[in-house]
Amino acid sequence: MTTPAEPAATAPADSGATCTCNPEELRTLFLFEKLSDEQLARLCQEGRVELLGPGLVYQEGDPATRLYVLIEGTVALLRKVGDDDVEISRTSQRGVYGGAYQAYLGDRLPQVYQNSLRATVQSRFFVLTADCFAQIMHEWFPMAVHLLEGLFFGGQATRAAVGQRERLLALGSLTAALTHELNNPAAAAVRATASLRERVAGMRDKLRLLAAGKYDKTTLMALIELQSRAVEKVAKAPKLDPLAASDAEDVVSDWLDDQGIPDGWRLAATFVQAGLDTEWLDQVKDTVGEDMLEPALRWLNYTVETELLMSEIEDATTRVSTLLGAAKQYSQLDRAPFQVVDVHDLLDSTLLMLSAKMGPGVTVVRDYDRSLPKIPAYAAELNQVWTNLIDNAVAAMNGTGTLTVRTARDDGYALIEFGDTGPGIPAGLQERIFEPFFTTKPAGEGTGLGLDISRRIVVNKHKGDLGVQSVPGDTRFQVRLPLQAGTTNTDKEVRS
Repeated sequence: MTTPAEPAATAPADSGATCTCNPEELRTLFLFEKLSDEQLARLCQEGRVELLGPGLVYQEGDPATRLYVLIEGTVALLRKVGDDDVEISRTSQRGVYGGAYQAYLGDRLPQVYQNSLRATVQSRFFVLTADCFAQIMHEWFPMAVHLLEGLFFGGQATRAAVGQRERLLALGSLTAALTHELNNPAAAAVRATASLRERVAGMRDKLRLLAAGKYDKTTLMALIELQSRAVEKVAKAPKLDPLAASDAEDVVSDWLDDQGIPDGWRLAATFVQAGLDTEWLDQVKDTVGEDMLEPALRWLNYTVETELLMSEIEDATTRVSTLLGAAKQYSQLDRAPFQVVDVHDLLDSTLLMLSAKMGPGVTVVRDYDRSLPKIPAYAAELNQVWTNLIDNAVAAMNGTGTLTVRTARDDGYALIEFGDTGPGIPAGLQERIFEPFFTTKPAGEGTGLGLDISRRIVVNKHKGDLGVQSVPGDTRFQVRLPLQAGTTNTDKEVRS
């Protein structure tokens, strides 16, 4: 809900028209209904009743110096999101309060207004200074103050501890996925290297047989030329589907059988993989003759196998390098905490890091608006947001479905959307899912802090917005981040 159209003051009013404070009227407010006559009298002595608005009563982020209790009128509670004041709630309920209501915690908590309060019509408030409110709380309700302090700071400590566990669990999961992803190409490179050593030894043996033959210089040069052309074909060999490869192998195997080559079917698979056909084999036969055809073919087979193995090693080591680059991009270990980044680089690195965890049943669709400019951001923390949202989407689809990652420009914001084809989130839970410790996952499988942490990173640290739209088969988590550095909160985190 956006800010109403009524005129607003540009700054909080220091004071309004002062009215008579009536202890009996204060007793009708739920905050004060149990107080004694003496306590009510002191409140009227220490505080005052003011007539304010319509307009801004206090501004989010300013020093919290006063407690406001509504006696009559209507107020709207606002939170700053980017450049906009978003209305959180609106009420005319007598006794609602705002402002310095945490003053009793003292200097252990930054005493600033956590939101903005706006009177939409002229309204009467009971107003008490923060220092006076803190003193009265400690004098009248010492036990309650201790309990509230324990609840507040204990909750903060618990949230921090569980949040750390959430991050460690995510890190452990990513580490396991990365280890698995690195193990595959590393093992492939080891196997290919061992095979390569055998092929090189075989090539040396066949070269000795060729050298013992009766070849003139012209024939040897022609054979070497065939070898070079075979190497070139390996690099350009098309990828055949299994059926086409099987048909091609049958043709080559029949040709080798016709020439009396033992176990020709073994050579056929290698030659077809390298893109070599019977026409090429005819050229080899014409070059070396029938007597030396078999050693020549086996020598060339070793050449082709060597090239294929070197390509496999190159692919494996490139995969390792790509994964390490993605891990480096994901962790942002070599980058400043706050920087200007391309969100697509962050998204791609996160998707790569999570690819093993997603499994083969999840299809990833990237719908990127590449015209989006780079944005100011805490890159490593945004990667944590992407991880949480992608992980939730994959879990919701139970490992089978389509994950769509979309980016677009939305006025002065970059929109990053994560869509899944899972069963959806019931309407009654769509607001609750952002609450700390609330989770729809089975016991032991979720802490209920992933979305809370994500929202704090997006809203509090980046001055953006995180919301959800969900119907069965189409759930979309939408992140909006400011495009301009001036709208990003780089100095302090606004606490909610």
